[in-house]
Amino acid sequence: MALHIDHIVWGVDDLDRAAAQVQERYGLASVPGGRHPGWGTANRIIPLGPSYLELIAVADAGEAAADPVGSGYARHIQAATGLMLWCLATDELDTVAARLDLPIEAKSRVLPDGTSLGWRLVGLPAALDNPSLPFFIEWDVSPERHPGRMQAEHAAAPEGIASVTVGADPSELSAWLGGASLPVRLAGPPGVNSVTVATAGGDIVIP
Repeated sequence: MALHIDHIVWGVDDLDRAAAQVQERYGLASVPGGRHPGWGTANRIIPLGPSYLELIAVADAGEAAADPVGSGYARHIQAATGLMLWCLATDELDTVAARLDLPIEAKSRVLPDGTSLGWRLVGLPAALDNPSLPFFIEWDVSPERHPGRMQAEHAAAPEGIASVTVGADPSELSAWLGGASLPVRLAGPPGVNSVTVATAGGDIVIP
C-alpha cells in the first residue's frame, strides 16, 4: 500500500507568534489555514510542496474541551509546545481503516478565501494517545489544492519533508504501518523528535 508523509503537526500556544518565530529561525513562511469546527482548534500552514508543516493552536478552549480530539490537542499543547504528531497520506484509507479496525472521520474547514477543504481521517485519537504512531489522511481535493501547494514566501524553495525522527517501538510501528517503508528514523523519546525539510538551499532540521 502506498503511504507517504503528508504533514507534521506542530502544537503552539499562539499561531501568529509561532509563525514569526519559525520564519525567523528557519526561513519557512506560513499562511493562514482556518478553523477546525468541533475541535476548537485553528491552524497555519507551512507549505512545502508535496507535504507541509501544520502549526495548530486552541482557538476556543470550551469547544476543545467538549471534543475528544480537541481536548487531546489542548492537553499536548498545555504540556509542551513543539512537534506533536505525524500524518501519512494514502489513497486507500478504507483499506487502512479495515486493517486497523478503526472508524473513518470526515472533516472539512473553510479557507480564508471562502472555499472548503475536505478530508477523511483514521487513527487520530490513537495518535493523540500515543504520538509515536502516525494517523492517516485521504484528501478530498485535487492535488493542486493540497495544503502543501499553497504559496508562501520562504527563504529557500522547499522540496518537501525528507524524513522524520520518531521515538517508537519498532515492532509496534511496523504493525501499525502494515509493513510499509517510509523515511523514518527511530530514535529518542516517544513521539516526534525532529523533522528534516529538504530545500533548494539544503536540508533544514527542526527539533
